[in-house]
Amino acid sequence: MDKIITFEDFTKVDLRVGTILEVNDFPEAHNPSYQLIIDFGELGIMKSSAQITTRYSKEDLLNRQIVAVVNFPKKQIAKFMSECLVMGAVNKDDVYLLRPETKVKNGAQVS
Repeated sequence: MDKIITFEDFTKVDLRVGTILEVNDFPEAHNPSYQLIIDFGELGIMKSSAQITTRYSKEDLLNRQIVAVVNFPKKQIAKFMSECLVMGAVNKDDVYLLRPETKVKNGAQVS
């Protein structure tokens, strides 16, 4: 454990549950990626770029609930503006998306 944060630091991270509405190929990205359109309920619709093409097909992702950080600054990736960071557990070169055990309301806060 290299980096210790305070509880106050942790409370600044806004983790929310959203549902992937749309998945598109992203050939302009440097690494194989998808463009995701995600519904966060009252927070609205946000876009994200995700390097998860080796583990997930577009069909696997459609309508899937995920967990994402929604309060990062926007990041330009090629001609795409990423607005949130989808969370996943990394095992070697695979990323396993984090998601609720059962369906929950879009925009639900993770704490």
